[in-house]
Amino acid sequence: MTTFHDLPAALDPEDGTADEPDPSFARAGQRSVELETELRTTPREHHVISGDRPTGDLHLGHLLGTLANRVRLQRMGVPLTLVIADYQVIADRDSPGPLTARVRSLVADYLAAGVDPEGATIFPHSAVPALNQLLLPFLSLVSDAELRRNPTVKAESEAAARPLSGLLLTYPVHQAADILFCGGTVVPVGRDQLPHLELTRLIARRFNDRYGPVFDIPEAMLSTVPVLLGIDGNKMSKSRGNAIALGDDEDTTARLIRRARTDSLRHIAFDPLRRPEVASLLQMAAALTGRSPVDVAAGIGNGGAGALKAAVIEAVNETLRPLRSRRRELMADPGFLDGVLLDGIAEANSMASQKLHRVRAAMGMDYLR
Repeated sequence: MTTFHDLPAALDPEDGTADEPDPSFARAGQRSVELETELRTTPREHHVISGDRPTGDLHLGHLLGTLANRVRLQRMGVPLTLVIADYQVIADRDSPGPLTARVRSLVADYLAAGVDPEGATIFPHSAVPALNQLLLPFLSLVSDAELRRNPTVKAESEAAARPLSGLLLTYPVHQAADILFCGGTVVPVGRDQLPHLELTRLIARRFNDRYGPVFDIPEAMLSTVPVLLGIDGNKMSKSRGNAIALGDDEDTTARLIRRARTDSLRHIAFDPLRRPEVASLLQMAAALTGRSPVDVAAGIGNGGAGALKAAVIEAVNETLRPLRSRRRELMADPGFLDGVLLDGIAEANSMASQKLHRVRAAMGMDYLR
């Protein structure tokens, strides 16, 4: 059981901090508010689908951005599926690394954060062949230009020193298969992930229009927590090495936060536009303590960066202490973690086989019926 404060139910679309209004973000925020009511009223009529690449331990940004919401929604009674996207590890690298250990670590992060394995399906998508077979018909529904416009694909193709792999180019389509195979209707995401989900929705609509109604159209459940900055002032990320991992010990956490970038102003105030690094630390402490960033800043006042960092260290370590204790217990029992995966693989294979059968029937390819 976690002790971190539940995130507010859904994002108020008026609370965005972008420099310019984003109509799609505002619409998604309003729909998230409406979805919240539906989920509370009829939780079993929806299905939450989410997941992560096993490229390293989850960090505080994951916990506050999506993982806390997954736990909250599951506790409301909404069915939960978590996809460990192991194939996608090799989309932009030559080697998957210590994949077995990282998959176990990811399962431990999920369970330590409060996911109940009895009410969740947790599995690596490489272990579900029928899921991956959906990739072929889905690829026929999107153009090369649509794939290259995806922000993740576009950024990688512009920044990479190596040719864009076919797997990375089709990453958004593979993600669509992960979401649609189980009848996912709600996808907890951050603002930067909305384009991924929109392509999934596009694929589902195009398939239904061409072959008949097979797929539900999933919707975004936006997080209320802004993107957290890492200790270097950039977005918190596993790949950048600037994150506070859920599995870090308290001394490591304190050392990382003390290294975080701030500014030279003595008075601490919440100003996301002009003081983004300070604002990110305030948002971190606020999300973990159930207070507003403005209140946290007022409590620090003229204490400067040292007092701010001390407050954040205390908030992070106090809040994560029970999670980290549970995580250590789970990591000491790999047989239990493997059992959770095996149960999830069996359930996911059953769901995927049923969905693939419906897809083949809709397309006139059910030769073995």
